[in-house]
Parts: sequence; structure tokens; C-alpha cells
Amino acid sequence: MSEKVSLWQLMKEDVACVFDRDPAARNVFEIITTYPGVQAIQWHRLSHWLWSRNLKWFARFLSTVSRWLTGIEIHPAVRIGRRFFIDHGMGVVIGETAEIGNDCTLYHGVTLGGTSWKEGKRHPTLANNVVVGAGAKVLGPILLNEGARIGSNAVVVKDVAAGETVIGVPGRVVKTNQTEEQKQRQKLAQSVGFDAYGTSSETLDPVATAIHGLIEHIHALDKRMDDMTKTIHDLGGDVPDVVMPELEQCDLAENVTKDKLD
Repeated sequence: MSEKVSLWQLMKEDVACVFDRDPAARNVFEIITTYPGVQAIQWHRLSHWLWSRNLKWFARFLSTVSRWLTGIEIHPAVRIGRRFFIDHGMGVVIGETAEIGNDCTLYHGVTLGGTSWKEGKRHPTLANNVVVGAGAKVLGPILLNEGARIGSNAVVVKDVAAGETVIGVPGRVVKTNQTEEQKQRQKLAQSVGFDAYGTSSETLDPVATAIHGLIEHIHALDKRMDDMTKTIHDLGGDVPDVVMPELEQCDLAENVTKDKLD
């Protein structure tokens, strides 16, 4: 964000980066005339230039015009790096003391807001290559380090380390690259109707993991009870039949080991 680049160069890069991040983009003319996110950034580049030269009322006026035309509100004091892209854009709000690094992307409905009325740093700082999903709220003077990813509709009020992915309310760090066993647990959970947040199969949410473990444990107990009932019948005992709801079978049920049952 401290790089000295001409205003014209910044504006050209903001348009050019759309081709890398939106497969629907066809040509420069279409991007300039029909992409409200790009238009809002161009307005902001100009209003920020005026703000930095102490023409604050004129800067605020231009930012207000931009909000009317695009549905995107960016305070003219916000410092934004190179190749910034707002996709779709409607409802985006970026507060006065926010700072945004290079190659960042925001989607519609994102708020980079404050949690205090006190003067000073009140809004988030985004390092380079940060992506914030649709509807997410990033609040307070926190830092999203390089490469951080914020899931749609997440509410983030704490710093996010480099490369981490945060989802949920409140925001929680999730892991990716699940092992085969973890994928099997998720498959069993989905077979009984549990699919947390509609997340992808490569995202491992800690709350979802705990529920997956409970479902697996219940399934193992159910199998063990069936074995015990069969043994009692073989010994001449009698166990009343109880109608239980059927769980849809999956590979995990066939691979439960004796160690997990003991």
C-alpha cells in the first residue's frame, strides 16, 4: 500500500485484474461501463486523491455520488492497494480507517466496519491477496494477514493468520485437505441429513467435526447393540424388538473396526 504508483496506472490495473477473477468479463469497454464494483473503485481513486490534498468536502461529495450510482460505499480516506476488485458489489461498505493491500477481492454485501465510536483506528486492515466472501462482516481494528479467506456471511472480530480460512458466526478457523477417514465421517453425517453451512468437501469446520464424531459414535453403538442382541438370542435369552429408524448405510459403516467398538 506504500508503493508510489500514478493514479492512472492504478485505475488501469483495477480494470485489467477483472479478467483474472471474473470469467464473465469479455472486454475493457464492458467492464468500465457495466461493472459497478470497478466504477466504485475508480470513483474512490479520485475521491481519495482529493482527500489526500485536503479537499475533504469535495472528496466526500464524490464518494456520495458513487454510492448513489453503484450501491457501494467507500470512505474517501480508505487506503487501497493495487488490483483491487469488488465483484457484483451491491451493499459493500468500507469504513474510514480501513486499509486494503494488493490483489484483494470483496464480494457483494461485505462490510469492513468498526466496533467503536472512538477516534483513531477503528476498521480492519487487509494484507495482500485477501478474499472476503459475500455478506461477510469484518469488524474492528483487526488484521487479516496475507492470503486469508473469509467465508460468505462470516462475522470476523479477531485477527486472521496468513493463509487461514474463517467461516461461521462468530468466525472460526477451518482446515482443509481432509484425510480419507474425515471424508468418510462427513459422508456418514450427510447420509443422515447433517451438512454444516453447506461447506465444500475440502473444508473441515471444528463444530462440524465434533458432530460428525458423535454421529459416528452413535452408529458404532447401534452396531454393537445389534451384536449383543444376537448373542443374547443365541444364549436363549429374549430381547424385546424395538422399531428403530434406519440410517442410510455408507462405506464408513462397513469399515468400523473392532478397536472402535471396544
